[in-house]
Amino acid sequence: MLTSNTRLNPVSADVIERFVAIVGAPYALTDPGDQAPYMKEWRDLYEGRSPVVLRPGSTAEVAAIMKIAHEARVAIVPQGGNTGLVGGQIPFGTEAVLSLTRLNKVRHVDETGTHLVTEAGVTLLAAQQAAEAAGRLFPLSLASEGSCQVGGVLASNAGGVNVLAYGNARSLALGLEVVLADGRVIEGLRALKKDNTGYDLRDLFIGSEGTLGIITAASLKLFPRPAEKATAFVALPSIEAVGALFARAEVAAGSSLTAFEFLSDLGLRMTVEYTAGARSPFAEVHPWYVLMELSGGRADGSSVATLEALLGDALEAGEAVDATVAQSLAQAAALWRLREHLSEAQKPYGGSIKHDISVPISKVPAFIRAAGPIVERVCPGARPVPFGHFGDGNVHYNVTQPEGADKAAYIAGWHAMSDAVHALVVSMDGSISAEHGIGRLKRDDLAAVKSAAEMDVMRAIKAALDPRGVLNPGKVV
Repeated sequence: MLTSNTRLNPVSADVIERFVAIVGAPYALTDPGDQAPYMKEWRDLYEGRSPVVLRPGSTAEVAAIMKIAHEARVAIVPQGGNTGLVGGQIPFGTEAVLSLTRLNKVRHVDETGTHLVTEAGVTLLAAQQAAEAAGRLFPLSLASEGSCQVGGVLASNAGGVNVLAYGNARSLALGLEVVLADGRVIEGLRALKKDNTGYDLRDLFIGSEGTLGIITAASLKLFPRPAEKATAFVALPSIEAVGALFARAEVAAGSSLTAFEFLSDLGLRMTVEYTAGARSPFAEVHPWYVLMELSGGRADGSSVATLEALLGDALEAGEAVDATVAQSLAQAAALWRLREHLSEAQKPYGGSIKHDISVPISKVPAFIRAAGPIVERVCPGARPVPFGHFGDGNVHYNVTQPEGADKAAYIAGWHAMSDAVHALVVSMDGSISAEHGIGRLKRDDLAAVKSAAEMDVMRAIKAALDPRGVLNPGKVV
């Protein structure tokens, strides 16, 4: 369902010819086989069609494409690494896809280590590596970091495992270069921590999912690299104990608590079964697990000492029932794989209806308790696989199909399941999208959780920046 407040035209042969003149024939894909990697997203929910996939090699080419698209009233779908999980990067069928993959240069690393400037097509991993080469840290970390790209990460305001200490993508961007719907370019790559000159346009484009402008480059904030890390995998008797352990860790570790991830027993079993070399750190099965990490500015062993002391107190209080502390970088990496491979490990178990929600941290245990019976009522035998970033209230409440069920029939019930889970989230003053965005998947749900005034303002912003509706129509608003 592609919708717009204004009339859009199909991408004609003449317009395609004009696009080809900008990017060059090798970078304008019209053959369905060549287009295939750009048409299907990771969850297999959406498979798109497009008259042409454009792969510009510079901001100037992106601007030239948008000028033509605006004049001709043809729709453009911006796409990064195609790792989005709500379908925002997939075309409905009549739009041209604009892939940022070739904008893959690290333009500048500040000599004092405060920031780096990357183009939108630089992968998150490459940005991390550029920071590391400069002796600094770019802390944004996602399971898809080897393929997701800086532009898409910012456009969706991605979060990841280090939000607790460093914030989400919005917190890590100092400035942006953005191509507007009519081809004009906002050259906002300032590296200022303080700039109070009017409206913050940077924050307007971050999280807009390509509906207000196309991010082509970003100035990213860098941090000192931790001198030491202490990593533990903890077994807990209940979801309430997870909350108690987090509260204890916040007090004991303060700002050195850089990660606090939780997962259920079913999630751990899935990961161990389908991840090569993975194994549970514990001989016995436990209902819940936490992966926690402390970081320190000095390599003096204080991080390990703090971690061991708080775990000892948690074990004595009954909040934890077992724990293992990594004794080497290899052991820490093995513990992190148990969390990082969880999304992929769910696939062999069949269909999975996924919810990216957030509730106040204090309400996470109550949400988990209440959601289970709701899932059972909607689909008896369906298996919740909750996991996520406890420290910021972000729960990936995935629900795997009943054993032996038909995958297609189960996935067909996606909206019924999501409506029920989201109703619970809203009743707890939560959000139906914590870090994945709205895209196509949740577009029709947005008005149910936003006030009429909020929706009016969002539509007004869209109309002001994209009056002809050519940027990613049918997404978000």
